[in-house]
Amino acid sequence: MSDEKLVGIVLVSHSAEVAASVAELAKGLAGGGTEVPVAAAGGTEGGGLGTSAELIAAAAAAVDRGAGVAVLTDLGSAVLTVKALLAEGDELPAGTRLVDAPFVEGAVAAVVTAAAGADLAAVEAAAAEAYTYRKV
Repeated sequence: MSDEKLVGIVLVSHSAEVAASVAELAKGLAGGGTEVPVAAAGGTEGGGLGTSAELIAAAAAAVDRGAGVAVLTDLGSAVLTVKALLAEGDELPAGTRLVDAPFVEGAVAAVVTAAAGADLAAVEAAAAEAYTYRKV
């Protein structure tokens, strides 16, 4: 239902293609249940590699459904850009949180958890727990 409060997810990468692909993967693996608002904020306004405070702020506003926004980042300067936006205080929706999680695995865990109707704390915990996933 459209009035359901869901946690929004923003995926910030230095590459627009990487952010969009991880968003597609996470939404695809979450299945056909609730449509979690997910936005990719990758690259610069001009299409180059880097991060853009404007693209991140716009993505966060686009996914805000009143239950908070979880922001996952790929690399160092993406983290710094999100931290700067959070420090500004009015650039991102209330309840926006920078989540310390691996980018791909954390994104999948965040979207799957948000699709189940979980709150922001649970979405953040699920994404952070992805650090413990072992591959060998």
